Amino acid sequence: MILTVTINPLLERRFQIHKLIRGENHRSQSASFDAGGKGINVSRQLNYLNTENLAYTFLGGTNGKMLKNLLSEEKINFTFVQTKNETREGVVIIEEGGRPVTTIFGSNQILSENEIDEFKNKLRKIIENCEIVVFSGSSPAEIADDIFPMGIEIAHEFDKISILDTYGSHLKKCLAKSPTIIHNNKSELSSSLKIDLSDEQRMVSFLHQLYDSGIKQAYITDGSNPVYASNFDFIYKTDVPKTDEIDSTGSGDAFTAGIAYGLHNSLSFDDTLRCGLSLGVLNASRSSVCRVSLEEINSTSEKFIITTVGKKLKTLEK
Repeated sequence: MILTVTINPLLERRFQIHKLIRGENHRSQSASFDAGGKGINVSRQLNYLNTENLAYTFLGGTNGKMLKNLLSEEKINFTFVQTKNETREGVVIIEEGGRPVTTIFGSNQILSENEIDEFKNKLRKIIENCEIVVFSGSSPAEIADDIFPMGIEIAHEFDKISILDTYGSHLKKCLAKSPTIIHNNKSELSSSLKIDLSDEQRMVSFLHQLYDSGIKQAYITDGSNPVYASNFDFIYKTDVPKTDEIDSTGSGDAFTAGIAYGLHNSLSFDDTLRCGLSLGVLNASRSSVCRVSLEEINSTSEKFIITTVGKKLKTLEK
């Protein structure tokens, strides 16, 4: 089983309008709610890949109740720690034709020390019984910044694969615990760590630093720009085919789900990378989030050409 951990979930209120004009009143053509948060998105995508998973999160207030109902309706298996304060919410405005998409995020959820302690205690028990654990999304406050680092330590203790996809002030602490695998957006990585990744040489150097620190695989995506990845001390680069992008929201989460899926099914590194890339690109071509089918992956994965950068893997001649 794959466990996804989300400590900053989101209730999305989605409105579809003809065209957003600043300063004017708008009447929605349709309105709906969606369960958001990076780890929850990963769980949804894994469901579409017919892969058993469990989403673990905080839920509280009226928004939390609505999120519970949405997760149940989607048949996303989940468990949570109840909080006194409201789960955060956001508004997603989708203009006619599917784009552009405007997102407004509300304030982060307020958590107490007791709620965080309960979350940590339960996390230990769940990690012990999973195969892969995915730590996804931002931290809602400094008080919660040590949840992911502690979770990575627990994963090491129980010899579980940990995948990290986060950003912000706690990223450095998370990386210091050497998760098995990381996935990051290039701009979020640069701003979180205050590093320069503006050219290939700097990118390759950084990937080698990650390997030297104990991180076995790393994937750095950058929208429609080339993706850089490392598998131990081998570096790879993949161009992203041009697509008719509608909304890239959740594409990084779809990519992370592809990596988890590949590991769960013992795919090769190349096939795992192609799976993640296919999911990310296909997700960006629609306004729905992390709802790509396995059949769609199979029809697009061969479009991605993976090349080595620097040292090449030696192969045995027949």
